[in-house]
Amino acid sequence: MMDLAVIGGGSKSHKNHQHHHLTMPGLLFGISRAKEPGLDSYASLDWKIESPPAILYGDAENSTGALVSGQLLLTVKKVSLVVESLRGWLHIHVSHKRPYRHRCPDCSNQKTELENWTVLANPITLNQGLHEYPFSVLLDGHLPATTNSSIVAVKYEFTFEVKLKHRSSLNLSKTIDVKRALPAPELPHHSVRVFPPTSMAVSVHYPQVIHTNESNKLHLRVEGFVKTDAEMKSVEYWTLKRLSWKLEEHLSTIAPACAKHSSYMQKVYSEETTMKGVKRTESRTIGSAELSSGWKSDYSCNGGVEMDLEYQCNNARAEPICDMKAHDGTEVTHQLIVQLVVVQEYASSSQPKQIIPTGVARILRMHLGITLTERAGLGVSWDNEAPPTYKDVPPSPPLYEPSQNLRIAADL
Repeated sequence: MMDLAVIGGGSKSHKNHQHHHLTMPGLLFGISRAKEPGLDSYASLDWKIESPPAILYGDAENSTGALVSGQLLLTVKKVSLVVESLRGWLHIHVSHKRPYRHRCPDCSNQKTELENWTVLANPITLNQGLHEYPFSVLLDGHLPATTNSSIVAVKYEFTFEVKLKHRSSLNLSKTIDVKRALPAPELPHHSVRVFPPTSMAVSVHYPQVIHTNESNKLHLRVEGFVKTDAEMKSVEYWTLKRLSWKLEEHLSTIAPACAKHSSYMQKVYSEETTMKGVKRTESRTIGSAELSSGWKSDYSCNGGVEMDLEYQCNNARAEPICDMKAHDGTEVTHQLIVQLVVVQEYASSSQPKQIIPTGVARILRMHLGITLTERAGLGVSWDNEAPPTYKDVPPSPPLYEPSQNLRIAADL
């Protein structure tokens, strides 16, 4: 039987054996790799997030940010291990799927360091077992939320590196989702639109801040459907035939050029940045519906139509993106488009029930600004969090006075 200790470089007593001079490179290579322990057998690196989900409460101008904290878990599997250093970084990674220059990695990806940690700066010997190292970072309120669209993606990447003595480095890469929650106003937004040369006016009450997975209600009222002409002795009627709504999402960003391509690039400046690049835009429909009934019509006096309209993000193929506005020019906005198709009819004042169609139709269209955001739930901003209070604990520590025996002893 072949002695494996000899092939792997065994003791000196076996060096003079004749079978030590086997010339089988493939066999020698395979056996030596099988006996050589991998890096995972010495140590492993993982993490544990202890803070709530990262949510930026409020808009970019007023938000105080989100606090992210956790523990870095370094498990030593052998008796001891010499660690030279332990460091960590947090980057915001912006990936442009339609970059300035196609197939250029520098134009497609931009990384910005937000925070770095030096957990262990000097060499240290760690014994076998689990070693925990805390880390924390405060994400500024102006930072964009995590986004993944067809033209741009925003990610938050954590990277940790453990340098081991005489061994390869141990690395850990993780990402977290950062969301933004905007407060909803207590009262619905009111908007009125007049459509000249007709006398029709559309009044709507709707919530201006909505969420992705819920149905929203819009109250609509149209007035001015009836107009009497005393000279012609006729009555003009407008009849609502069809109503449709559409929820649109508009995304725009600036794909910057890298240093290599900036010399011959087209200069495009956004409002809040001096970054040079080309503007990329995309518009898509994330919800729509068309109705031919469901409203109440009233043709007495001035005449009008009234109804409650429900709308939501009902496009299963399009995952909606919440509103955002970043300093690099990336912006996501939403709008609700309500469209009414009305037809004109005439009738004589003496015979109002004999209605005569005129063949004239009009489209009444309204563009309403909508803000799509995440739900805040029961969470609050980190700076508004209060420590827990308990029923039997007073607001301040009790006062301790010296007992009578101590006073007598002091007098003696």
